[in-house]
Amino acid sequence: MEIAFTLKQGNILAVTGPSGAGKTTLLKQIAGLINPQFGKITFDGQVWFDDATKKSFSPQLRNTGFVFQDYALFPHFTVEENLSFALAKEDDKSIVTELLEATGLTQLSGRKPFQLSGGQQQRVALARALVRKPRLLLLDEPFAALDYAMRYSLQALLLKFRQQFGFSIVIVTHDVGELFRLADQVVVMDHGKIEKAGTPVEVFVKEDVSSQDFIIHGEVLTCTQQNNQLHVSALIENKIRTLTLPLHFETELIPGKNFTLHYPLDSAQIRLINPS
Repeated sequence: MEIAFTLKQGNILAVTGPSGAGKTTLLKQIAGLINPQFGKITFDGQVWFDDATKKSFSPQLRNTGFVFQDYALFPHFTVEENLSFALAKEDDKSIVTELLEATGLTQLSGRKPFQLSGGQQQRVALARALVRKPRLLLLDEPFAALDYAMRYSLQALLLKFRQQFGFSIVIVTHDVGELFRLADQVVVMDHGKIEKAGTPVEVFVKEDVSSQDFIIHGEVLTCTQQNNQLHVSALIENKIRTLTLPLHFETELIPGKNFTLHYPLDSAQIRLINPS
């Protein structure tokens, strides 16, 4: 792998790309679960790995939280025991109670993972990752198996926790809507390398002068008709925008769905408007 990027404190970096591109491997290297063959990993001025000096911090010393795609909960532990297991001996146990309340899991604290729905298990996994108040949260497609409503709810919860605890996030995702909702920065990986990098709009919204197309990626929030036009509220570049489109787009723009529009730049029928 040949990867280099810088993440600002408190920001969210989304990592995307085809299967086998090395995205999960990158998260494991940052967490210290595996070591890179060469290179250097530095976080907040602290060197976590450096092949030149043979320095490598253990995962416990890196203070990261990791949420796997399959949740990785302990099957024989209750919800509360899963969270408590992540605590260090000197840690304040009240954080477990606080996180159970914040994630709506208090009434489920005595249940085991097999007694929970997928969304409930994901909330347990997220809460457990936050028990030690990590400085960096690593998420490997955490919401991929959930329906739209649950994904949206947990994404909102994640943003709430980031504001509360002030951690940075690296998230692997294939969901463009999720990427635009959450990410400050994006890297697109393929074959262990970064193919593109920038803000979501820099990576996914572009003007192709040769074909005279305007390409927009986003997620539909609402779609209404007015004055023989469609007024579409959509999540684009981490902000809610309004698209004004011809009526014939209506069948394609269903709330909750991701969309891509290709439209001639000289057309007056498409406008991207910032809400006042």
